[in-house]
Amino acid sequence: MKLPTLNQFYESLYLKVFVNIVVGHSKSTVYVEMINNSGEVDSSSKEIFDAPYLTPAMHEYIDSFTKESPFFYISILDSTTSQGAIPTCNKQDISNFYDISTSEYKCYDDKWIYFTNKSDVYDMQRAYEKIGIDYIFSPFIVLANFFDDKINTYLAMFILVEDDSLSLSVFDASKLLYAEHLDMNIETDEGEELMLDVELDDDVELDEDDEDSIDLDDIDALDDIDELDDFGDIADLDSIEEINEFSETQDVEEELLEQAEEEEELEDDSSGFNEDYQRFSLIQSSVNRYYKNEKFESQFIENVYIADSVGVSGDLKKYLEEEMFLNVYVRHVELASEVCEIAKMELS
Repeated sequence: MKLPTLNQFYESLYLKVFVNIVVGHSKSTVYVEMINNSGEVDSSSKEIFDAPYLTPAMHEYIDSFTKESPFFYISILDSTTSQGAIPTCNKQDISNFYDISTSEYKCYDDKWIYFTNKSDVYDMQRAYEKIGIDYIFSPFIVLANFFDDKINTYLAMFILVEDDSLSLSVFDASKLLYAEHLDMNIETDEGEELMLDVELDDDVELDEDDEDSIDLDDIDALDDIDELDDFGDIADLDSIEEINEFSETQDVEEELLEQAEEEEELEDDSSGFNEDYQRFSLIQSSVNRYYKNEKFESQFIENVYIADSVGVSGDLKKYLEEEMFLNVYVRHVELASEVCEIAKMELS
């Protein structure tokens, strides 16, 4: 019988703590799992911080878990713009797709390579040096793990939607044909951000010249006392005026509040519409590059599987179906939880 090593003995006395960080455009998500010696999740916790970097509050939150055990592992999802993946692990073929001489890279399952610029990796490690980073995982690894059942079986396009980026790949029965990391903050050739202006319909447009709009300067004229002279002497005239003024003012305030809420709602809808149209445009351009570039083994794409971490609207699905004639399947993904699953696989 093989006796446990001293390290294994110590591990059995403590929980294993997995800290997983996903950085977005304006926030960071930290997800923690504590695993007992039977390999079961003893507890889990998730917290969102309003900053795309290590804040004192985030540091304190992470420390509250890592101090519980000497066996803790901190992982982060790669959010750099220099990352990507190429469809080969053959060193002689790598240069045909990308110059990775200045990149950190790793071969996945002896089939394809994912990479990130070395300076970006250094910057990431330095930004989180107070807590220490054990693993940096590529979004393409998340895609491969999340859609494992589809990637190993079908020819399809697979897309991970993050807060401000897309990781797009085309697989044919586990063979990578094409991949590209798309940054939503890129600029168009004209130097302007790729956004679509949204024009409101006439029936919801808020125009200051509209008959139904309200001019605050005219409120005092609503109850002109002179117009009440024809009513004669009424004992309770003052109280009636007060009631009318209160009623009219209340109606005006309620209408103004409703208009403000409508404006806010329309702004939110416009923002979501713009983002999904931008995502569609980036996907469409990337697919065109895939088809036109001879160095890629271009096969016709009919199906696309989307791992949605942000809650895209139905517009993105509609654009892909109506403009690119794709069959679209959307599945929600908890990114930080997926990073945790990969960290546990890596450790084992």
